[in-house]
Amino acid sequence: MGALMIQGTGSNVGKSLLVAGLCRAALRRGINVAPFKPQNMSNNAAVTPDGGEIGRAQALQARAAGLAPSVHMNPVLLKPETDRAAQVVVQGRAAARAAAADYGALKARLMGAVLDSFARLRAAHELVLVEGAGSPAEVNLRARDIANMGFARAADVPVVLAGDIDRGGVIAQIVGTQAVIDPADAAMIRGFVINRFRGDPSLFDAGRAFIAECTGWPDLGLVPWFPDAALLPAEDAVDLRRALGSGGLHVACPMLSRIANFDDLDPLAAEPGVRLSMVPPGRALPGDADLVVLPGTKSTRGDLAFLRQQGWDIDLFAHLRRGGRVLGICGGYQMLGRWIHDPEGHDGDPGSTPGLGLLEVETRMAPDKRLTRAQGTALGQPVEGYEIHMGRTEGPDCARPFAHIPEPDGATSPDGRVAGTYLHGLFSGDAFRAAWLEQFGAASALDYGAGVEAVLDRLAAHLETHLDIDRLFALAR
Repeated sequence: MGALMIQGTGSNVGKSLLVAGLCRAALRRGINVAPFKPQNMSNNAAVTPDGGEIGRAQALQARAAGLAPSVHMNPVLLKPETDRAAQVVVQGRAAARAAAADYGALKARLMGAVLDSFARLRAAHELVLVEGAGSPAEVNLRARDIANMGFARAADVPVVLAGDIDRGGVIAQIVGTQAVIDPADAAMIRGFVINRFRGDPSLFDAGRAFIAECTGWPDLGLVPWFPDAALLPAEDAVDLRRALGSGGLHVACPMLSRIANFDDLDPLAAEPGVRLSMVPPGRALPGDADLVVLPGTKSTRGDLAFLRQQGWDIDLFAHLRRGGRVLGICGGYQMLGRWIHDPEGHDGDPGSTPGLGLLEVETRMAPDKRLTRAQGTALGQPVEGYEIHMGRTEGPDCARPFAHIPEPDGATSPDGRVAGTYLHGLFSGDAFRAAWLEQFGAASALDYGAGVEAVLDRLAAHLETHLDIDRLFALAR
């Protein structure tokens, strides 16, 4: 069947969800389908079976397609470390650090890896569904583009343009995109889709007709708002909601400036007995929290400074005095120790930073990144997940490991109220999550994996109801 690309009129218009739903719809039709995103920018990464890393959205799309994730599904991943610099991951491996102003010069070399990965997927699957990044209307980036029309033209992949009506101005989004892009790029677009509509669809019939008349592009359908999207793992930090659930166990998590892999908390948020508060900058950690989770981060020392700027360290100490508990995951675990040493500047400027001092451990950053899937036991239950971090952590509290995967992982304070682990995804396992909640007097009532599968099926059915899926797939080449 070939390939089809979903581009968007902007960031966060629902491209990732559309591709995931289309992957599941294809799978339900018996089509051998795979997702692909040439370039992604996210600190929410997933580890592939071969020890590489890709964007979390592509891992979800792979699941929707019934596949294990592969580094070739997202050959270029940018992981922001500061407002102006990012780590560049190529085919699963960290390849460089680049300032935003210098990244354009790398793109010519990166296109080769992008096309190589795409060719591998295309050779192995009947259909490849490609997700763009940002918007093709960012014409200032077009000259060296590898994420949108630069890729579509180089790989000769037809494009469907998705606009988000929920944010307003969707007519201008789509018509304006055609107005500013190169005519040869516009010729790659085979139609448009309106996403995230609320209310009576007939009220926008005239708007859809106007877009089709102005652009000459076929109207491929209108997708109503899909509320269950909130039950799927999110990749972009802009998707983080401040409060989830209304259960009796209150879990709080500070929204660090470089927060990473925050989908670790999704299974907890889905539990009926849990209330999760994502605490934005400028707000105190809630005084009634039972558990504070310090999440992963792409910049441990930088976000530790950010945490202190918000006064969250003071809130954390007060939380412990009230009898609360603390769990640090990956970078959050490193923050809990006495010191974070980075003499060679692998995670920022060279130097050492005092940690929060809540665990008797110290972390030393190293150039090699640990990327591995892991499984073992914790709290007497099976646990599995993945590690994706730089640095090694040692100290007396490591004598009380958080888990064995199978080697000892993490550390626990003598009183058991502060713990840290390098294991991401640990709450996805039902048995471990139930044992963890039991410590707080809460019961688990959730089969998390089955829930995600059910939502993907409902998403596919939602798209099948409102789009002509066969017509869409027929556009692939």
